[in-house]
Amino acid sequence: MSQGADPLLLVQPADHLIGDQEAFQVALDAALLLANTDKIVTFGVPPAVADTGFGYIKVAAGSGDSSSDGARIERFVEKPDLATANKYLSTGDYFWNSGMFLFKASVYLRELQKHNPAMFSSCESAYRASVLQADAICLSESAFELCPNDSIDYAIMEKTNRAWLVPLNTSWKDLGNWSAMWESAEKDSEGNVQWGDVLADDCENSFFQSDGRLIAAIGVKDLIVVDTKDAILVADKSRVQEVKSLVARLEQQGRTEHLAHREVMRPWGSYDSIGQGHRFQVKLIKVNPGESLSLQMHHYRAEHWIVVSGTALVERDGEEELVSENESVYIQIGQRHRLTNPGSLPLQLIEVQSGCYLGEDDIVRYSDNYNRVDQVTA
Repeated sequence: MSQGADPLLLVQPADHLIGDQEAFQVALDAALLLANTDKIVTFGVPPAVADTGFGYIKVAAGSGDSSSDGARIERFVEKPDLATANKYLSTGDYFWNSGMFLFKASVYLRELQKHNPAMFSSCESAYRASVLQADAICLSESAFELCPNDSIDYAIMEKTNRAWLVPLNTSWKDLGNWSAMWESAEKDSEGNVQWGDVLADDCENSFFQSDGRLIAAIGVKDLIVVDTKDAILVADKSRVQEVKSLVARLEQQGRTEHLAHREVMRPWGSYDSIGQGHRFQVKLIKVNPGESLSLQMHHYRAEHWIVVSGTALVERDGEEELVSENESVYIQIGQRHRLTNPGSLPLQLIEVQSGCYLGEDDIVRYSDNYNRVDQVTA
């Protein structure tokens, strides 16, 4: 919001829908005045109903005008039961917690150091060990993993005396589940939402999303059907919150779908596991211009790279060669190798892995541009 040594930071979740942009600007203007006086401001949503799905914030009586300009926060409360939510609604002193914040960077850091020194120290260490790549600051992953997993609410807002609330007097939705997405999206005459390649016949009040393959549905109602690269979700619209129990079962069974997407982002680009079977795996690898994978070696797999677009600079046991479109190169088991995109356009290649073990932890890394020598990611 302002650039310089001490910027104002506006923190917003990616899955919220704000109906009236002008009303949001009014709330921002009020929050700016408070943030410039070293307050840490959150935006509270006046509750329309006694909803048990949100956390609530209580403002202190007499601390300010909670109807427009803001008021001091007295306390945060967890998601209540229905009777308690009705009580909150009747007082007029409680707001839904939107999870949006505005504050000076310096104020946030001072309060974080004061109230959660372990988190401050972990973030400081991760930043000091960071490297600058293109326009991005790549933090040290090993240092950042030591950071406590706390929200701004828990880490600071519930402890600081600088917490203030500005009301957000407009329609607001937390699009945190697929039912909320269905409620907010444009529907056809039968109440269905269809995103992507979908054929729905005699269906009602359902949500269909395809990221690639055709979804064909006949005679269903009140369903959520979502097809992504990672998995297919089919659920009753009223029970989508129970997906958490499925994630717990995945963890209990030692599966990895809840930990990583099929397409994995890396500081140099990304890879997408597009096929696998007994003793082989096929990936689509994308390398950004000027970026390199680590210099590495594998004990149990060989790799065959076929360049689809762009030009690859391939290092094998200290020798380099350029590999262009429709050309390929073979990496033997135990051979030190590195892949670099020396061009100004993205590099895409197909990687065919073969061997008795194809896990991502079969990497011995010798050097890396992103300080990941002690890790097992490509």
